[in-house]
Order: sequence, then C-alpha cells, then structure tokens
Amino acid sequence: MDEVKSHFEDEATEFDRIILALIPHYQAMIRVLVEAIPFGRPEPIRVMDLGCGTGTVAAQVSDAFPNARITCLDVAENMIAIARTKLAAHPVVSYAAADFSDLEFCGEYDAILSSLALHHLATDEDKQKLYRRIYGSLAPGGVFYNADIVLASNDFLQALYMKAWRRFMGNNLSIEEIEGKWIPKYNEEDRPARLLDQLAWMTGIGFVDVDVLWKYYNFAIYGGVRR
Repeated sequence: MDEVKSHFEDEATEFDRIILALIPHYQAMIRVLVEAIPFGRPEPIRVMDLGCGTGTVAAQVSDAFPNARITCLDVAENMIAIARTKLAAHPVVSYAAADFSDLEFCGEYDAILSSLALHHLATDEDKQKLYRRIYGSLAPGGVFYNADIVLASNDFLQALYMKAWRRFMGNNLSIEEIEGKWIPKYNEEDRPARLLDQLAWMTGIGFVDVDVLWKYYNFAIYGGVRR
C-alpha cells in the first residue's frame, strides 16, 4: 500500500484526466454506482466513500442526496485536498487520510461505496476481512456497492478482458505509454479477484440481494444489502 499511496499522491492533480483515459465508460459506471443507493433524495443518509480519490463519487452523492452526511476516506492526502474543493458547498462532509486495509469503522452507515480502490488489497483474505467489516458497519437495509476491476472466470476470458482494455486505452494513449507504464503498474500494484468469488464471499458474509449492477469486460459494479 505504501507504493500505491506514493503514486496516487504524485498523480492527484492529473487523476481526473487520467481516469477517463484508462477506465472504459467511467462516467456511466459512477452514475450507476450512485443511482443504486436505495433512499429518497431528501433523506439525511450516512454515506462513506471508501477510497474517495478526488471526490468524484462523493460529489455525485451530494448532488443526488443534498442532505447526506458523507465521509470521504483515502490513503492519499493530495487526493483528499482535491475532494475538499469539489465538496466545499456540501454542508456535512468529514475527511480521513487512512489505509482502508486495516481501517476500523466508526459509526453506522446507510451506504458504503467504493470505486477503483479495493483491488489494491493484497490478498483475497484481505478483501474478505474488509467486506466483513463493511457489513458490520452498515445499518439494517444499508448497502455496499463496489465499482472495481475484476478477474474473469477462466484464462480465455481474462485474455479477452485485457485485449478489450488495451483497445480502449489505445483510443486515448500511445502504445508505448500503455505497455511501458499502465500495464506494468497494473501487474505490480493491482490484485483484483474473480467477480464470481467476490459475490460468493458477500453472500457467505450475510449480504442479501447480491448482484452485478453494471459490467464491461474487466470492470464491474457489484454488492449487496445488509439484512
């Protein structure tokens, strides 16, 4: 996580531009993530953005739920500084610079969201431990949804996923940058898990209505509801 923190600190000011070049249909993905929050617009819901980055998800939550109490957490302080600017007009936002891999949640939430962050957890066991802590931090009827990079169920599909991802990045970046920077970073820092495994973990933990809300090759939104 120290290496991940370092590169996100360095890339914070360029993050919003980079993410559009790297992540297929990023804006649609984030829209679906926020649309899945099953509460009325006026409700003062408690929302955590886990791995908030520059605050893009939290800002859309603020637009959709103007009375929400939002907690933004990220390992990179430079990211949080940008998020503060994006959310300056929202009345109730708290910020924490912390490593979510060993985070102890304080309080109870109606929605915990994450985008493009949890794949940095090193092992499947680490991911399952975090999912358990998330479940324990949700109010009854609360939701957890994660928009993230995932692995396919077999090698053929995984190769297809990577080919599609390279094709998308090739619309925005040079082959040299893709193969010399972004693919090596993915191989060195990212530890995605199989999507179907993660759905099974969530069901075993106690989440109900576990579902895949959106998917494009190796990017997906998935999660469930606390009983």
